[in-house]
Amino acid sequence: MIARLRAMVRKEFSQLLRDVPMLLILAWAFTGAVYVNSQRMSSELQNYPVVVLDLAGSPSSRELVARFRAPYFKVVGYAAGDDELVRMLDTGAASLAIVVPPDFERRARDSTARLQVISDGSQSMIATIAGAHVASIANGYSVELLERRWAGAVGLRRTGIPQVETRTRVEYNPNLVNTWFSALLEVLNQTTMATMLLSAAAMVREREYGTIEHLLVSPLRPVELLAAKIVPVVTLVPLAALASVLVMVHGLFGTPIRGSLVLFYAVTVVHVFAMASLGLGIAVLARNLGQAIMMLLLILYPMQILSGAFTPPESQGAFMRTVGQLSPLRHYVDFGYQVLFKGNGLAYVWQDVAGILALGLALFTLSVRRFARLVR
Repeated sequence: MIARLRAMVRKEFSQLLRDVPMLLILAWAFTGAVYVNSQRMSSELQNYPVVVLDLAGSPSSRELVARFRAPYFKVVGYAAGDDELVRMLDTGAASLAIVVPPDFERRARDSTARLQVISDGSQSMIATIAGAHVASIANGYSVELLERRWAGAVGLRRTGIPQVETRTRVEYNPNLVNTWFSALLEVLNQTTMATMLLSAAAMVREREYGTIEHLLVSPLRPVELLAAKIVPVVTLVPLAALASVLVMVHGLFGTPIRGSLVLFYAVTVVHVFAMASLGLGIAVLARNLGQAIMMLLLILYPMQILSGAFTPPESQGAFMRTVGQLSPLRHYVDFGYQVLFKGNGLAYVWQDVAGILALGLALFTLSVRRFARLVR
């Protein structure tokens, strides 16, 4: 058995190392894809274009408008009327419009001042974030006006006014740098995607080249054949993922690595084994590589959505949380952030590791049984 498995593994390594397109895809997945996708995944508000229609033209209105500045907002123009304001919103020259009514100064003295904010909701997420920033600016300005009036009424300095001060502490990413999160997430996603693609391609290639029949009549048992298909993937992908964490995540983006890289590599091997088993199961059902890729995407995207990276599991319904537990990626993402970001050890992540291992063994068993039916 060992001799047969060794010969088959040598053959799989030889095929994979001669497959230049697959090697280029693997190199791009852990370098260029990590860089590009981590940069474009930003949900931060930066230089959001604002047009202002200041009908009051008063000191108070100008002071309020001046607060809409970088890095969150950028005033791109002052409209002369409603028509110009609507035109700038319709053409995309501005995404947010601020309309200050003529009686803003008088109402500000009476604590009843209002302003109108018109937001382009075609990009709902960024519009929601912009609305939250607008509300924060307006509330801050209102509190400042109230402090001035109250201090003037009692003859105190503003520093002597009783107030509640909020001090927020953010652990593990104190400056809320988005690329720290997105770069590591992209490495975890690319590890999953590349593993499924390489393992599925290795099996489908045999069918397309017409060599699957030779393997079916060989002395190899189904478990030996599938294990030989997995070994090269389990060898190369974890090394590529570890190199990407060190070079791209830590080196290029400056993300601090607080946990054990040895633990991360070891569990990545287990995760790659699980996803390679799933990729082989897909390849057994597919007739060609194009069909295998379509099936892969059909499974991969729901896995990413349920992984908890984009939507916290606590925000998902009970049924979706249960389904998410059946995904190795769900456990792998949780494991990756706990170990590399928080520095947690095996005592904190053993449940995720056990979940990945159990799902991997189950997927490998199902793939072997499905392939054994094909042999018969």
